[in-house]
Amino acid sequence: MNPNAFVLIPSTTVSSTCGGFFDIDNRLNKISDLEAKSAAETFWNDAPAAQKILKEITEEKIWTSAFAELEKKILGEQESLDVAAELGESSYQIDLMSHLDMIEKEASALEFRTMLSGEDDKRNALLVIHAGAGGTEAQDWAEMLYRMYMRWAERKGFKVFTADYQLGDGAGIKTATLEINGEYAYGYLQAENGVHRLVRISPYDANARRHTSFASVYAYPEAPPEVEIDIRKEDLQIDTYRSGGKGGQNVNKVETAVRITHLPSGVVAACQEERSQFQNKERAMKMLRSRLYQIRREEEIARKRELEGKKRKIEWGSQIRSYVFDDRRVKDHRTNYERFDVELVMDGDIDSFIERYLMEFSD
Repeated sequence: MNPNAFVLIPSTTVSSTCGGFFDIDNRLNKISDLEAKSAAETFWNDAPAAQKILKEITEEKIWTSAFAELEKKILGEQESLDVAAELGESSYQIDLMSHLDMIEKEASALEFRTMLSGEDDKRNALLVIHAGAGGTEAQDWAEMLYRMYMRWAERKGFKVFTADYQLGDGAGIKTATLEINGEYAYGYLQAENGVHRLVRISPYDANARRHTSFASVYAYPEAPPEVEIDIRKEDLQIDTYRSGGKGGQNVNKVETAVRITHLPSGVVAACQEERSQFQNKERAMKMLRSRLYQIRREEEIARKRELEGKKRKIEWGSQIRSYVFDDRRVKDHRTNYERFDVELVMDGDIDSFIERYLMEFSD
């Protein structure tokens, strides 16, 4: 096969087309303007404002650096192809196709991240899983979802901390709360809000009957430190109890676990995985603050939508996805996207569901 049969996109086309899509020129101009401000003698007179500008510079450079790296790889492949053509070396085409496939995946990932432009999308996430009605079956399903999201986070390279983990009656879990730390963790996980449905032959049924189980998943962003959340001590009910989760020498021995109820809103935050009551209380307060922040943001979004005459296409509480183990099928009811590799999905391979949802429903 003739090496000349493969021609990569010229560098000028890459810069003008892809650069335009990723808004690179505007990002570079913004960086230049912000760096000019940061060079001013009075820049640090207002420390919070200065920190905000430096953060903006860093965030914009993440995009421009990623694009520059992508462009560099494409140009490198073009140069290698030109050399192969001069030498009449056709075997390079096999490597070329593999390299181009990797570049295409990187470009697609970068393109997808342009959609995560919401105010909170870049933040860490807290993910809460609750077993639905149905006893052991539902609690087992909740634990399976817990493992699925743990594996997903590991695949993304995110750090995960299990803040709360309440064992079920006999098997599974009643509820679990995960702190997931990583870039755009909330931006991705907001796509998972809703009720997840399992259909399978129950391993707990002696007659091997088909059972349907439900569990709810709710993600919310970690509250930014600069945002003021008014939490009065008199509005809090703080309970301590013995931990019932995993590990730790104090588990089931002393009352290290903490549950905080915000009385005006009814929001409850609990943590039992740290070794001391003080640490658990700190984490529970952090979760409470984030939950109250999310409520405020939802109220703001609702008011905005009301003014704009818009309605949300997907509401919290709706059944979003079915996992049918009998035929290895997983279907998202919002996008009608389905896959027939339930084992991979349950092992954390859920990005395709997340991406399709965000592509269709993100503002």
